[in-house]
Amino acid sequence: MSWIELTLEVPPHEHPERYENALLAAGALSVTLTDAADTPVLEPGPGETPLWPATRVTGLFPSAVSLPEVERAVAEALGGTPVLHTNPLEERDWTRAWMDGFHPMAFGRRLWVVPEGFAAPDPQGVNLRLDPGLAFGTGTHPTTALCLQWLDAHPPVDRDVVDYGCGSGVLAVAAVLLGARHARAVDNDPQALLATRDNAAKNDVAERITTAAPEHLDDAPTDVLLANILASPLVELAPAFAARVRPGGLVVLSGVLAEQVSQVTQAYAPWFIMAPATLHEGWARLEGVRKSDTV
Repeated sequence: MSWIELTLEVPPHEHPERYENALLAAGALSVTLTDAADTPVLEPGPGETPLWPATRVTGLFPSAVSLPEVERAVAEALGGTPVLHTNPLEERDWTRAWMDGFHPMAFGRRLWVVPEGFAAPDPQGVNLRLDPGLAFGTGTHPTTALCLQWLDAHPPVDRDVVDYGCGSGVLAVAAVLLGARHARAVDNDPQALLATRDNAAKNDVAERITTAAPEHLDDAPTDVLLANILASPLVELAPAFAARVRPGGLVVLSGVLAEQVSQVTQAYAPWFIMAPATLHEGWARLEGVRKSDTV
């Protein structure tokens, strides 16, 4: 079976919901909203779901659909005659096509992330099994890669670790596989915590990883705090992170754009001795050692 994508450009200052509903009413099986002008939304506030200034709404229809009838229905719903862009799609195994983008990845000397269904390229390495169907972080993004490389170079043997903003739990699981005594994985998304528990079980480390929402994280100090989030929450959380890391402990921060390094470094400087940033593809990793005395 083949398909047709029908796309509407949403005029500025109009809400995409009208266009989404128009396509659904015309028989779309699914609707997708995408950025029409390459304007990423990097740091939404808690509870916010912001959209782009220019939005593209695409509906998926069976190829047998009558395009004139769809155009008529959409025009009636919107009170005008919008321009519909059409794109035919051939039937494919979309799950397999998406999975083809994943492959085992090395981070440093011995740490590997190995997606489900692949053999470990280095059976003697530290192989982290991960289900790429859990779309919360797989190591492919530069910020995650920076943290995994740091863990490989600084294995937290017999140390307590906090993975703040854990997503899939890849950092927490990697820390434990590399020798951490225990890892606490923290995220405000319940689905991320579920993904973390699933991946911990896949790697036989479930008994050494606990999950919690930020408001339920216990007060126990930690030796290493990893936070792969974004610059704005990192700055806001600096005092809380400082209170949680033991003197002499480490903070490792990622999700920071190269141009945000100075801002984030300054936020942590009162409590941590910060090292120069490590850069990769426009993103930065920051690390610091907790001071004994605050300023």
